Amino acid sequence: MLATRPREDEYAAFYAGYIARVPDGAWLARLEAQSSEYRAVLAGVDDDRAAIPVAPGKWSPLDVLSHFADTERVFAFRLLWFARADPSELPGFDHDAWVRQVRDLPRTVGGLLEDLAAVRLATLSLLRGLPDGVADRRGVANGHVITVRALAWVIAGHAQHHLDGLRECGIR
Repeated sequence: MLATRPREDEYAAFYAGYIARVPDGAWLARLEAQSSEYRAVLAGVDDDRAAIPVAPGKWSPLDVLSHFADTERVFAFRLLWFARADPSELPGFDHDAWVRQVRDLPRTVGGLLEDLAAVRLATLSLLRGLPDGVADRRGVANGHVITVRALAWVIAGHAQHHLDGLRECGIR
């Protein structure tokens, strides 16, 4: 069952921090609430301010939103791939390089929040349409074994990680 917290043998250790950000029994509620929470945190932040990195060497809020949407797409694809029992190994990706690829595109807070909401709706639709019995299916992505259940929790935890980061840096 997807709602059950993944065991440590279901994912690589570097995902533990994301999974820990999702309270027991709140996995689906976290997924459903996060788009609105991102909107609330970024309400009133203009596009010029959102284009400025929050600290030297860090991403801007626009970078964070682009990264969040791209990464959720990757994680959801991995989840679908493994839910469908495809045995092929999936590659990793360099999230910093991906952020650099979109940095010069015209981006707005509103446009990226719309993209984020669309991605999340697609993710929720995917998760709600999974057949029973796929949560424990395993696959290899980025050289590490992970289950469908763990990917669902990583999606929620990754989004929470960046939401918490925006809150901590005073973006409001």
